[in-house]
Amino acid sequence: MSTVAEERERNGPKLRRALTLWDLVLYGIILIQPTAPMPVFGVVSQEARGHVVTTILIAMIAMLFTAISYGRMARAYPSAGSAFTYVGRELHPGLGFVTGWSMTMDYLLNPILCIIWCSKAAGNIIPEIPFAMWVLFFAALFTALNLRGVRGYAKSNEYLAAALGVVIVIFLIAAIRYIVYLPSREAGFFTLPFYNPATFSTPLIFTGTSIAVLTYIGFDGISTLSEEAHNPRQNILRATVLVCLITGVLASVEVYVAQLIWPYGRSFPEVDTAFSYVAGQAASAPGAPANVLRGVWLFQLVNFALLLATIGSGSGAQLGAARLLYGMGRDNALPRSFFGAIDRKRGIPRNNVVFVGVLSVIGAFLLTFQLAAEMLNFGAFIAFMGVNAAAFKHCFLRGKRTLSNAIPPLAGFAICLYIWLSLRTPAKIAGGAWLAAGILYGLWRTRGFRQQTISFEAPADE
Repeated sequence: MSTVAEERERNGPKLRRALTLWDLVLYGIILIQPTAPMPVFGVVSQEARGHVVTTILIAMIAMLFTAISYGRMARAYPSAGSAFTYVGRELHPGLGFVTGWSMTMDYLLNPILCIIWCSKAAGNIIPEIPFAMWVLFFAALFTALNLRGVRGYAKSNEYLAAALGVVIVIFLIAAIRYIVYLPSREAGFFTLPFYNPATFSTPLIFTGTSIAVLTYIGFDGISTLSEEAHNPRQNILRATVLVCLITGVLASVEVYVAQLIWPYGRSFPEVDTAFSYVAGQAASAPGAPANVLRGVWLFQLVNFALLLATIGSGSGAQLGAARLLYGMGRDNALPRSFFGAIDRKRGIPRNNVVFVGVLSVIGAFLLTFQLAAEMLNFGAFIAFMGVNAAAFKHCFLRGKRTLSNAIPPLAGFAICLYIWLSLRTPAKIAGGAWLAAGILYGLWRTRGFRQQTISFEAPADE
C-alpha cells in the first residue's frame, strides 16, 4: 500500500527526535482534554441508569488493552500512525480500506458533535438565541478560523488544558464540600455510582459504555509522533497506556462525585449539558451563604470552560477532516480538482474547510448529540478492533507465541466487539449504511481491492 506521501517520507528530511515520555503523555492528555467525560455525562447517566463510573471503568479496560496494541503497532510501523495503515499492511488492504472509511466518518462527525454541544452550551448562557442560530454561528466560526489559517493550536491547547485543570479543581472542591454537607447517609450510598441493585442492567451498562468511550477518543494520536519521540519503541506504548490510565482515573473521580451530587432518578433540565447543572448544584452546599448566587456562578464557569474547550476541539476537528479529504483528493481517491486543491495564499485546503462547514450545519440539524456520538464510536470501535487484530497477528502469529502477546489484543478485540454490538440500533443502522456505501465505493474504485487501495492518511504539514 505504498503511496506518494510515503515515498516523500522515506526520501525527504527526517524529523528531530525531541519528545520524552512525559512530553508524549502531556500531549495525549491535552489531545483528549481533562474534562472529556463532562459533555457525555448526562447521556451516559440516562442510558446506564446512573452507573456512569462503571461505564468509564469498563471503557478504560477496553482502551488499555487497545492502547497496548497501538503501542506495539507503532513499534512495527514507526513512520506510520493510523489504524488504516496498521490494518491494511498487517491484515489485508481491503480491511484497511474498511478501517479507513470508518475513520473518515469519525473525522466528519467530530465537528458536527462539537457544534451541537457548543450550541447547547451557548444556549445556557444566552437562552434568548435559538439553537438553530447558534448552530449557524459556530459552524461559521469554525470555518472562519480555519480559513484564516490559524496556527499555534498546540500552544493554545496547553494553556486551555491548564485552565480546564483549574476549573476541575474548583469543581471538585465544591463537590466535596457539598457531599460533606449532605444529610447522614448509609455507607451504601457511596457505592451507588458503581452498583445500584435497583437499576443495574448489564445490557444497559454496555450501551452506556458505548457512549462513555468518547471520553478516551484521541489517545491513538500519540502513535503519530513515533518519528519525533525518544526511544519510540518503548515510549509510544508506555505513553499511550499511561494516558488511558490517567484519563480513566480522572474521569472516574469527576463522574463519581457528580453522580453523588445528582443521583439517578432526578431529571436534568438539559441532558446534553447536564454536567453544568451538576456544577451549579455542587456550589449550593446546604448551610453556605449566598447559595443560589454561587451555584449560578459555578454553573456558568463550568459551562463556559467546556464551551471554550469544545470550540477548540471543534475547529481543530474541522481542519482535521478537511486535511483528510485533501489527502484523498491529492491521491485522486476523490475528485482532485475540488478536494485536492490548496489555497495558494494561506496554504490550506479551502474547498474542504467550506465543504466540512456546510456538512456540519446539515448534520447538526439532522442528528442529536447522542446519535452523533454513537455513530462516531461506531467507526472508532471498528478501528480499535482492527488494530487489536493486527497486533495479534504481528506479535503472536508472526512473533513470539507468548500469553503477553496474545491476551491484550484478544481481550481488547473481544471487549471492543461487545461494546460495539451494544450500540443502539439507530447508530448501527446509520453507521452500517455509511460502511456499506464505503465498501461499494471501494470495490468500484479498486476493482474488487485488486488495485492499490485509497489512502486515508491525513497529510502532515508540508
